[in-house]
Parts: sequence; C-alpha cells; structure tokens
Amino acid sequence: MMKLAQEEKDFWKALENQKQDLEQEALAIEETNHQLRQQINKQKEKLEFMRSENESLQQKFKIIAAIPEKAVKFIGVEKEIPDHKLEEDCLHIQGQFSIIQNPALTLSGGQALITFEEEQVAERILKLARCPVTVDSAKMDVKPSRVALDTAVKFEVQLNVSLKKIEVSNIPPILPEERIRDKLELNFSKPSLGGGEVDNVEYNKDSGTAVITFLHTGVAERLAMKKIYPFDMGHKVSEVFVSLCTEDRLRKFQTFCGTSRRTVLLSGISDVLDEEDLQDNLEIHFQKPNNYGGEVENIKYNAQGQTTVAYFNEETVGSE
Repeated sequence: MMKLAQEEKDFWKALENQKQDLEQEALAIEETNHQLRQQINKQKEKLEFMRSENESLQQKFKIIAAIPEKAVKFIGVEKEIPDHKLEEDCLHIQGQFSIIQNPALTLSGGQALITFEEEQVAERILKLARCPVTVDSAKMDVKPSRVALDTAVKFEVQLNVSLKKIEVSNIPPILPEERIRDKLELNFSKPSLGGGEVDNVEYNKDSGTAVITFLHTGVAERLAMKKIYPFDMGHKVSEVFVSLCTEDRLRKFQTFCGTSRRTVLLSGISDVLDEEDLQDNLEIHFQKPNNYGGEVENIKYNAQGQTTVAYFNEETVGSE
C-alpha cells in the first residue's frame, strides 16, 4: 500500500515537473516569437525606408526631355547581315544614349550672375577688387568673382531590349519552385490571354521574379503592353507585373568641373529696389564701357533671403 502511495506521489511530482518544463518552454517560445516580431518590424521599417529612398533617387535622376524631330537620310549599308542570321539580329532593340549634366551654381541672396557677350569684358571686370555701383542715389560696393561651378557628370547608357523575353515580378512564393516554373510556363503559353509558346523559364524565388523566353517574337511585346497578367496558381489567381526584359550598361562615366569664361558672380548687393528694377540697373551699369563693361547677354539677380540654382550650357562653360 505504501509502495503504491509512493508511486502515485512520484507520478504527480513527475507530472508537475513536466508541466513546469512545458511552461518554461512555452515562455521561451513566446520570448523567441516576441524577438522575431521585433526583428520583422525592424525589417519592415528598413524596407519602407529603402523603398522611400529608392523612389527619391528615381525622382532625382529621372530624365525628362523633349527630343526634337530630326530629318534622317539613308546614305548606305553599314553592315551586311546573312539571311540565316537576320532573325537572330532582329531579336533585340539596341540603343545608345549620351547624357551630359549641365553644370550648376547655387546663387545666394544678394548675388547676381552676369554673362557678357565677349570673354575679355568678363576678364576686365574680374581684375577689379570691387565695383562701385550707384542705384537710385544709393551707393554700394559690389564684389566680382570668378564662377566656380559644381561638379557635373557625363556618361553613356547602352540599352538592349529583348523582343522574345519578358520579366515577371510580384510572383507569390506559395508553391515549390518547380511547380511555380510549371505554372508560369502553362499560364504564359495561353493564346487566349495573349501568350505564346514558351521556350524557357528562369525563376528566382528570393526576388519573386522570373524571366520567360518565348519561341517567337511579338508575344513579349504584346504581353508587356498589358503590364498586368492574371497568374492562375490552381487554388488562387494573383496579378503579376509584366515588362520587357532589358539590359543596360553604364559606360564612359566621367566627372568634370566647369568654369564660365564669360560669366561673373557679383556679391554684396543690397536690396535698395525691387528685384526686377535692381536687375535692370545692374545690367545698365555693366553695359557701360566707362565702368569696364560691355554688351550683356544675360543677367540674373537673386534677392536677399532667396536661393536659386543656375544651370550653365556648353556654350558658356569650359571643361577642366
């Protein structure tokens, strides 16, 4: 009887110990989950910051330019392409773009930029320590100095657009990789949705993207125009994004400093008149030969309390 009681006591003790172990394990799991949730939140914040930074950089380096029409004339064959290679050479659209950033200067309040038609006029003004200027009976000493422009860049971009490949993004990773590949091939081979016969599928699970190669041209362009494509995964239909597959290379990246030989920076100007009238008076003063001036091509005065960024073109800037 005593032995049975002892066994029962040991059983309940072991059960209590097991309960305590499970509670400690549950606490440890909860602590781990808490730490993981904190890490997830941090990663989400980091991802959001990187997206914001990416959008900011895209806006900063976005190039919007109106390209004028240009008359072209066929002058001869540059390269003969054999018939058996003709289709292969027509599978890509190739382009090359030269981009030159206009040098810039930040103009502070009480400063003016004046560009003369002749370089020697600017040189005469720059030899003066100060320029006494009278505006509306008020006298001021304006200090001329050479323009020091910000560093600018120029580079070439080579672009290669495939006419048989598309890039698919926003693919949900809810199936094994092999099944995702099969589903991609099946979905994008449907003519009813604009697809065509698929030659190859390259799927990247980490980025949720894929590159799909078709056997024939025309399919990739047709799908890229849709931009969004229904991706049927069997139990769920998701929207994926479609674009032409492009390769770009950055070449001949150079930084350079420029100096404007016909432009002078004027500092120490007081707001004795409104901005437009003061600018007109400065132009009149520096046009007079007895003030060591000459014909003015352009002038920009920046009133006190303002900041303006001035851009220079190649006609007024020399590279250094």
